[in-house]
Amino acid sequence: MINGILGKKIGMTQLFDPNGIVSPATVIKAGPCVVVQKKTAAKDGYDAIQLGLVEFIKENRVSQAMKGHFKKANVPPVKFIKEFRLKESSESTAIGSKVLVNLFSPSDIVDVIGISKGKGFAGVIKRHHFGGGAASHGSMFHRAPGSIGSSAFPSRVFKGMRAAGRMGQDRVTMRNLEVIEVDAENNILVVRGAVPGANGGYLLIQKKS
Repeated sequence: MINGILGKKIGMTQLFDPNGIVSPATVIKAGPCVVVQKKTAAKDGYDAIQLGLVEFIKENRVSQAMKGHFKKANVPPVKFIKEFRLKESSESTAIGSKVLVNLFSPSDIVDVIGISKGKGFAGVIKRHHFGGGAASHGSMFHRAPGSIGSSAFPSRVFKGMRAAGRMGQDRVTMRNLEVIEVDAENNILVVRGAVPGANGGYLLIQKKS
């Protein structure tokens, strides 16, 4: 049974409940998706399906290898493809079958996976929340990282030392988000809270078992 779908982040909004309490919410265009490939334990070592998010893509943007992959499945080319593990196989997981947002219902709990916003090169205070030094006159230690290792021993910098560097553009999972609304006609899914990435970014939405 399929427990997830692919989508794109539309943006954030606010929703009011009957008691007038406001909640932040994210609107996601979830699906429609198509099953591009099916993997089995006998052949591949595990049960899974490969889902593709149905959206327009120029033919010259698809490699020859992927064209053959889609032709074998008899489905139109798609841009975004991801794999979902299966606990049990069924007819709904056949190649070419569609996966729609009506897979979810209000009050379902989901995990949403996406790529966080890239923020470029950042220092240790912004990237790792270092406290920094005194800001008084003459301190010369406002936003510096401090010591990163001894010169006598070990005479090197250990791997994993927190330092300045590229920030963001990482795979992030937001867990246990509640589904507030499902609009099957327009393929819209509304979840409580924020999800990773910028508007228009691709997402994986997985229902908690």
